[in-house]
Amino acid sequence: MWVSDCLGFVGFTNCLRSVFAVKDTMTTIELDQGWESIENVITKLKSVLEWSPGLDGSPKPEFTVEEGMMIYSHRTVYEMCRQKPPHDYSQQLYDKYREVFEEYISSTVLPSIKEKHDEFMLRELVRRWSNHKVMVGLLSCSFQSLDEYFTPRRSLPALDEVGRACFHDRVYQEVKANARDAVINLINKVQEGEQIDRALLKDVIDIFVEIGTEQMELYDKYREVFEEYISSTVLPSIKEKHDKFMLRELVRRWLNHKVMVSLLSHSFHSLDQYFTPRRSLPALHEVVRACFRDQVYQEVKANARDAVINLIDKEREGEQIDRALLKNVIDIFVEIGTEQMELYKQDFEAQMLQDSSVYYSRKASNWILAEECLKRERERVSHYLHISSEQKLVEKVQHELLVVYATQLLEKEHSGCLALLRDDKVEDLSRMYRLYHKIPKGLDPVSTIFKQHVTAEGTALVQQAEDAASSQAANGAGVQEQVLIRKIIELHDKYCFLTHSLFQNALKVVLEESCKTVTGHSTAELLATFCDNVLKNCGSEKLSDEAIEEETLEKVVKFLAYISDTDLFAEFYRKKLAHRLLSDWGANKDHENEYTNQAEAAVWCSIHIKDGWNDLILARENQTNFEEYLRRENQTNFEEYLRNNTNVKPGIDLMVTVLTTGFWPSYKSFDLSLPPEMVRCVEVFKGFYETRTKHRKLTWIYSLGTCNINGKFESKPIELIVSTYQAAALLLFNNADRLSYSEIMTQLNLNNDDVVRLLHSLSCAKYKILTKEPNTRTVSPTDNFEFNYKFTDRMRKIKPESKAITKRIENLITRDYLERDRENPNVFRYLA
Repeated sequence: MWVSDCLGFVGFTNCLRSVFAVKDTMTTIELDQGWESIENVITKLKSVLEWSPGLDGSPKPEFTVEEGMMIYSHRTVYEMCRQKPPHDYSQQLYDKYREVFEEYISSTVLPSIKEKHDEFMLRELVRRWSNHKVMVGLLSCSFQSLDEYFTPRRSLPALDEVGRACFHDRVYQEVKANARDAVINLINKVQEGEQIDRALLKDVIDIFVEIGTEQMELYDKYREVFEEYISSTVLPSIKEKHDKFMLRELVRRWLNHKVMVSLLSHSFHSLDQYFTPRRSLPALHEVVRACFRDQVYQEVKANARDAVINLIDKEREGEQIDRALLKNVIDIFVEIGTEQMELYKQDFEAQMLQDSSVYYSRKASNWILAEECLKRERERVSHYLHISSEQKLVEKVQHELLVVYATQLLEKEHSGCLALLRDDKVEDLSRMYRLYHKIPKGLDPVSTIFKQHVTAEGTALVQQAEDAASSQAANGAGVQEQVLIRKIIELHDKYCFLTHSLFQNALKVVLEESCKTVTGHSTAELLATFCDNVLKNCGSEKLSDEAIEEETLEKVVKFLAYISDTDLFAEFYRKKLAHRLLSDWGANKDHENEYTNQAEAAVWCSIHIKDGWNDLILARENQTNFEEYLRRENQTNFEEYLRNNTNVKPGIDLMVTVLTTGFWPSYKSFDLSLPPEMVRCVEVFKGFYETRTKHRKLTWIYSLGTCNINGKFESKPIELIVSTYQAAALLLFNNADRLSYSEIMTQLNLNNDDVVRLLHSLSCAKYKILTKEPNTRTVSPTDNFEFNYKFTDRMRKIKPESKAITKRIENLITRDYLERDRENPNVFRYLA
């Protein structure tokens, strides 16, 4: 039911209940009598609908309560339909209902529409249709009894259908041609860019959809309007121009076309909403897009494509072009087709890619040109080409500039791959790597040349390390290895940007082979030793600048990715770390922790440095407690011991570091027979430790100990910093002036090889603390030894050392890296 506020129904709805509560006397209502009262209400309704604000300022007509009740209560009609024949006036009322509309339309509505033209006629048509729907709604309510009892029994059209048919037959059929022409005229105005009343156009289209049966005709006419306009105006304006002017006109017409479709889509919404789905027809926007595609695009696509490609080539040659114009034209190729962009691909992209191949096939290629060209092609995609073309376009350019000329580029005398490697042209090498990295199997020939070059570099590094070892032999053992590792790290750092596995593997093989060639040791061991030297800030890697030290260690961490035996590196590093912590309690804890964490991340295994630090803290606490224990409980016994043993020299201080098994590398324990002075110290500490715990066993690792001994020589006393083994041997001469080789071996409980190395370090090395007979450079079982009272040195504190190779072998045996063959003492086995 339609409801309108314009009818002026004021305050009668609240009276419905009271009116219906009055019981009317049942009297017969004659047709003329009943229709007269009904007609009065209808006349009042017409006057309300016909009223419009005028210059005379006449008030708007309003219904009285009784008139309103006459419409909404339908009491009169109800009584006239329920009377017994011959006073049942249902048929007569049904006929008069139709006659009311026919008479009103013929006398008032149709003349008011026909006397107007164009937009004014359309506005009047819309107003009359709106009023007609209101009138039908109200009168259908008044005559509701007919729809309830009469029309269903007689199979007659319902009252609202009768009212709609009256307007269709007497108004719509008369004015539809003029209305259609007026609508087409409005559409033409939109095509010409004029502003129109879009709401009016929508209301008229709604009338065609609601009341008319010619929706298909309107649908076809909508398409015909566009086809006619395109063929008569749009296409000629495009075809008469050429090159970029043609492109500009094409873009302008396409944009206007889209604007026109957008403007009209609202007005024709009802047609798209109700009619096209029921008929399974294309939506209106698809229809008009097809019009432009079939009539314009198909005609000019070849010329447009050629003009665009010509502008692209001009830009490649350095000319300035209108990029915005190209983007708009290419958008037409994209938008005019479906979502799969088949028209863009077949009508534009294929030819554009072919032209790009031809263009770059004529260019002489070099590294800088190739990279710059690829960069500019990507920029073109970002500015006006579709993103889906980027990979295809780049592949075309790469093929023409890099693949076709690969051999020439890589083998050029001054700019080829080998020349760039030889001359350290890192920037050009990076550019070459970036270019070929993106080409399938493009790096294969590059990696072959690279491997040849780094192999030659590795050979040169070996020679440099050997030369450095020869010239710096005075600096001690390990120079050759440290120089080699330094050079290897520099070589790795130079080519670290070549991250592809082909280069990584080639570099890895060459570096490992270089290490084995020079030292016979694994890369893992050499790297661990190198890190140890850097972190100790001593030897050949003594660095005063902490920033340089950190940079060196960071490079080593990166280099760890190239070694195969990372577990072996972790084991070497763990043992050297333990030695640093045990020998230097002033180590930088933060520095050690930071680098060890980096090393753990690089080799994917734990080195347990945190446990080591905690263990050292406990060891320091033990040492402090032990010193207090000596002062508090054992001082009397110690003094008595000194009085009863006058030959025992006083002044021995003992510092013991107790380590927890499992937190540190494993060390072998030798059955060294200690002198009485040392035995007393050990026994005292054992007694102390047993007071602290009953469930832990001490195992003494003499190879890790050091001793400070005061040597009383004729010229001056000199403090000797020696190992536990050297100290034990020297303390033997406190009780004897001369000892033979066999006596020393027996008293210390050492084997021949250990005694030879020990006595050699004290009698044949730089510092000759002992003299031997005969005075030769080797130690034999028949030699005799005496304390060298005449020894002197300009320093008051010295550290006797063995020969480099002897010291290294001893150190490796002590740390369980080597072991002697039991049958042949001159043969060693590698344990790690």
